[in-house]
Amino acid sequence: MELLRRFTSKQYRYALESWAWIGLEGKEPAFASLFGDIFFDSQDGIWVLDLVEGALEWRWDDLEECRSELETAEGQEDWLWADLAQAAFERGLRPKRSEILDFAVPPKIGGELSVDNVHVMDFVTGVGMAGQIHQQLRHVPEGATVQFKMIEPEPRVGWRRWLPGR
Repeated sequence: MELLRRFTSKQYRYALESWAWIGLEGKEPAFASLFGDIFFDSQDGIWVLDLVEGALEWRWDDLEECRSELETAEGQEDWLWADLAQAAFERGLRPKRSEILDFAVPPKIGGELSVDNVHVMDFVTGVGMAGQIHQQLRHVPEGATVQFKMIEPEPRVGWRRWLPGR
């Protein structure tokens, strides 16, 4: 099980469009966690975009220091959610190259940090949706009640039969 993911510059660019508000200038994506958190390299060190908290945090002086911490069991648990990733893999959740593990209901709006709330999601879609949610939540006062309305797709009317040779 690989806890780190690498994506193309195009995938990072599209995924991060909805995070422009957080201050990504001068930071280049280096890699991502299996849960989509993105580690950035910059002149002043390594930053982490935490998708659960919706925060960008400076963490290490350089990539070597970052990699050293991520090689430890504690670092893997703290930054890569290794135990939760392992539980997801044991349930058969195995992201493809362009996918990550994601929370079906974001923890910031009440979703649990448990394997029961984990699913596989396209990297660009998952990171982009998280950015939109966190951008909107920035303007909600602390302690406010938030309600979400899930809209079901419209049912398809009629049917179409495919016949060979026609």
